[in-house]
Amino acid sequence: MTTVLLTGFEPFGGDASNPSGVAVRRVAERWTGPDVLITDVLPVTFSGAAERLRELIAQHSPDVVVAAGLAGNRSAISIERVAVNLADARIPDNDGAQPVDQPSVAGAPTARFATLPVKAIVRDLLAAGVPAEISYSAGTFVCNHVFFAAMDEASAHPGVRAGFIHVPWDVDHAPMTAPYLELDDIVRALEVAIRTSLAEESDIGAIGGAVS
Repeated sequence: MTTVLLTGFEPFGGDASNPSGVAVRRVAERWTGPDVLITDVLPVTFSGAAERLRELIAQHSPDVVVAAGLAGNRSAISIERVAVNLADARIPDNDGAQPVDQPSVAGAPTARFATLPVKAIVRDLLAAGVPAEISYSAGTFVCNHVFFAAMDEASAHPGVRAGFIHVPWDVDHAPMTAPYLELDDIVRALEVAIRTSLAEESDIGAIGGAVS
């Protein structure tokens, strides 16, 4: 039986909600299998989030890891392709930690690529009517830190595929002027990403690069 690990994040700072964590809980409620789905909501902390993700992978031995987080300035579901080995926090995390120019994993490569079928996921999201794009930067805050930790941990477990998805605000919690999607679309996006990752062992050869 195939096992999928899906994670989101708790609210950050004074925010009342985090759509990634809310959507993960909704996916868990709606999941019908047949594959096993493990879900968790991670803390928005450099130390706690990566450690918790590694614990979940060790405990459940998932075949697929899909981590999700909020990118409040984006209007589409962003399927991340590259995790960089850099923690460079512009603001403190929920523990007050603010690493600057530190590696996420000491001694690890400078970057790691997602092993989920990134282009196929974007294809299927667009076909489902959900705005989607490939992203080549997950930032340098906790989201990227968790993304890199996921890829680093997956590299030690042959056959495990992993990646990261950034979601916009949901319509009920978006700050004024911020882009947003309906929460149902964010939930559907995570479901599609999981189903496509299970169906596609390797990515498609579609054009998906960026000019700048």
